Amino acid sequence: MTTTDRPRVLVLAESCNPEWPSLPVVGYKYARALAGVADVTLATHIRNRENIEAAGDMGCPVVYIDNEWIAARMYRLARLLRGGSEVAWSTNQIMAYPPYIAFEWQALRRFRAELDAGHFDIVHRITPMSPTQPSYIAGRIRQPFVLGPLNGNLDWPAAFRGEQKRERERLRGLRDLYRFLPFARSTFTGAAAILAAFPHTIADLPQRLSDRIVNFPEIGFDPDMFHSRGRRPVLAGEGPRRFLFAGRLVPYKVPEVAVRAFIGSERLKPHLLHVVGDGPERPRLEAMVAEAGAGDRVIFEGRRSQAEVAQAMRQSDVFVFPSIRELGAGVVIEAMASGMVSLVTDYGAPGHLAAEGRGTRVALQPLEGLVRDYRAAMEACLEAPGAHAEMARRAEAHAVAHYTWAAKAGHTAEIYAALQAGRGLEGLHPYG
Repeated sequence: MTTTDRPRVLVLAESCNPEWPSLPVVGYKYARALAGVADVTLATHIRNRENIEAAGDMGCPVVYIDNEWIAARMYRLARLLRGGSEVAWSTNQIMAYPPYIAFEWQALRRFRAELDAGHFDIVHRITPMSPTQPSYIAGRIRQPFVLGPLNGNLDWPAAFRGEQKRERERLRGLRDLYRFLPFARSTFTGAAAILAAFPHTIADLPQRLSDRIVNFPEIGFDPDMFHSRGRRPVLAGEGPRRFLFAGRLVPYKVPEVAVRAFIGSERLKPHLLHVVGDGPERPRLEAMVAEAGAGDRVIFEGRRSQAEVAQAMRQSDVFVFPSIRELGAGVVIEAMASGMVSLVTDYGAPGHLAAEGRGTRVALQPLEGLVRDYRAAMEACLEAPGAHAEMARRAEAHAVAHYTWAAKAGHTAEIYAALQAGRGLEGLHPYG
C-alpha cells in the first residue's frame, strides 16, 4: 500500500498512555501500530500528553481533548467510592460514563468540519474497550465507524463469590443496564465494523449485527521486549526449574492458588516459584509461605517494569496463571511469546489462548480443586519436559503470527480496505 492510497483514519483513544499499565498502554501501542498502515490522526485525552510527548514520535498527529471540567471530578468521586484504585472496577466503569460521552462530544466538535469535508475515510474508536461504554459519535458521521476491539461480559464464577466480595464488585449485577443508557443502541447500529475479543464478548453483542462483528482480541505484545532470544532452554539443563506468577496480587487473580500448589508439593521442593507483582493479597501470601517454611523457594519480587517482567519470563520455565476472571490476559500472550509453558484456568481469555495444545488448561472449579489441579499440572511439567517444551514452541509460534502489534495493525488494515471497497467482512476473522 503506498502513502497515497492509505486510508485516512481518525482514531479515538481516550485512554492512550505509554507509561500506564493495562488499557492505556494497549491503546497507545495499538494506535501507534495503526499509524504504520494508515494516515492516522489521533484524538486522546489531555492527561496523556506529557507521557506521549516524552516517548517521542507517535507516528501521527495527536490532538488532545481537555474535558477535565468533568473528568477530574468523576475520577475523584470514583476513587472515593472504590476506596482507592485497585478494586471495584464496575464502580469505575459507571463513573467513567459521563466523562467519556463528554470526550466524544468535544472530539466531534473539534473535527466536525474536517469530517464533513471528507478529510477522513474512517473513524475508529479503540478505547474505551468496554461494550458498556456507549459512543456519542457513532451514527453522527457519514464515514464508516469502526468500534473496538471490545472486551467484556465475563461473569464471576459462582464458586468465587468471596473473591468477588473482596474485589468490592457489588455493582456487577447492574451491568446489563448499560443497554438502556443514552447512545447505547446507536453505538452498535451506527458501527460499520465491530471488533470483539473472544466468544464471551461476541455473545453479548446484538446478534442481528453478526455480519459486522469480527473476532479480534485487543491484546498484543512488543516483540522487541517479549521474545525467546537468548532464553534458557525450557525445562532442560541443570539447576532448579523456575515457575513464575506475574500479575497484580488481587483476589480475582487468585495468586494463592499458585503459591499453595507450589508449597504443598514434595516433588516441587527442589525448584523455585517467583511471584512478580504487588497488591493487597501480598501480606496474606507471605504469611502462607512463612508458615510453610518455604521462604527460600518462593521469592516475592514485587512490582516490576515491563522490561523486567520480560527478562523474568526468559529466565523462567513455566508461567502459572490461575486467574478466574480474565477478559484479555495480555500477560499470557507475553509469556507465550517469551517461550514459556503456560498453565492457565480454562475460563475467559486464557483458556482460548492456550487452546489447541498451546498450554495446559486447568478446569474452573472451587478453590481447593484449583490448588490440587494446578499442583498436578506443575508436577507434570517435571515428568514430561519434552512434551511441555513442544507445547511452548506451538504457543510462541501462534503469538508471533497473530499478536505482535504490527500483525494486529495489518489485520485492521484489511478491515479498513473492506469497508472502503464496500465489501462484507466475511473471512476477516484472523483469530477464529
